[in-house]
Amino acid sequence: MKKLCFVVSSPMSAQAFLTPHFRVLQEKYALSLVANTQDRALLRRQGVELDILFAPIERPIWLRRDLLALWVLYRLFRNQRFDAVHSITPKAGLLTMMAAWLARVPVRVHWFTGQVWATRSGFGRWCLKQIDWLIATLGTHALVDSSSQRDFLLAEGVIDDTNAEVLADGSVCGVDGGRFHPDAAARAAVRSELGIPDTVVLLLYLGRLNRDKGIADLAEAFGELLKRYPNLWFLLVGPDEEGMQGVVQATCAGDLDRVRFVGFTQQPERFMAAADVFCLPSYREGFGSSVIEAAACGVPAVASRIYGLTDAVREGETGLLHRPGDVVDIADQIERLVVDEGLRRRMGEAALARTARDFSQTRLTAALRDFYGRVLGK
Repeated sequence: MKKLCFVVSSPMSAQAFLTPHFRVLQEKYALSLVANTQDRALLRRQGVELDILFAPIERPIWLRRDLLALWVLYRLFRNQRFDAVHSITPKAGLLTMMAAWLARVPVRVHWFTGQVWATRSGFGRWCLKQIDWLIATLGTHALVDSSSQRDFLLAEGVIDDTNAEVLADGSVCGVDGGRFHPDAAARAAVRSELGIPDTVVLLLYLGRLNRDKGIADLAEAFGELLKRYPNLWFLLVGPDEEGMQGVVQATCAGDLDRVRFVGFTQQPERFMAAADVFCLPSYREGFGSSVIEAAACGVPAVASRIYGLTDAVREGETGLLHRPGDVVDIADQIERLVVDEGLRRRMGEAALARTARDFSQTRLTAALRDFYGRVLGK
């Protein structure tokens, strides 16, 4: 049985994106997971049996600690003699591809899920871009979680057209239809818990609250719409990383009775089922998994017209797109769905149908299984 190792920095990445793949791959391969955790039973509760190995990979840049993590990974790869290693997230990708190349692991795969440098400029952009180029160069294969992101990386000279591909129609793990689906009971319960009337139009943002996600733009657009539409409410769900809650509160100071905040949740599907419109005014996304999760709940999206999100939203059919950072355009696109209940319903139905057809978790997992069947079968 061939040995396949996945590498992440945070174990949360494995839990969020890789668990469904592990359940299928463990039937054919001897699986290992390398992460910054000592919990050897981390995924057992999700029906996954694999060997969990520790490596001190941290997201911030710490030269001494990063060199230690590189040495630990190199020793692991040399001792374990894996047939393939597979990294996800930039820091884990850089250290993994370097260590695996030095240890002569035959198959080295990195999954690109978005570029931090896409919104940067100058020397900082160049440095971060070179890291992604090095990851792709040291790897034998690159996976990219959206076609538009692959086109961007090709145009930027980061990846090679001969060994970079998108699985199925994109995303990392697809959508679990058993978890994300229209749910009238969850809709009623969430609205009751948060004091949101059932008859109002509820906009939802769900994800990390930071400036790159366009939260300040969304708050400004929403603040303008609140003045004209008393039946409009706003719900933000996710950890506040840059004090964005204060920004939203200051922007919407006159109408805070119609704004709700919920921190990190392990049940995003409840809030998506409660929403009428999902908003993602981000400046950079690899794909936009939250968009298709909301779509699976029958909720149309208003999102930025940037690479990644142009794959997650079929403009005019499953949602509407706006110019990134353009507050007026954001407000205009949201307004179209606020005033037209029929349009919301039609787009929500189309989003649900498309997600079930193109982005099911089963389809993405089968595509990854087939990928390893090809590259490890040679």
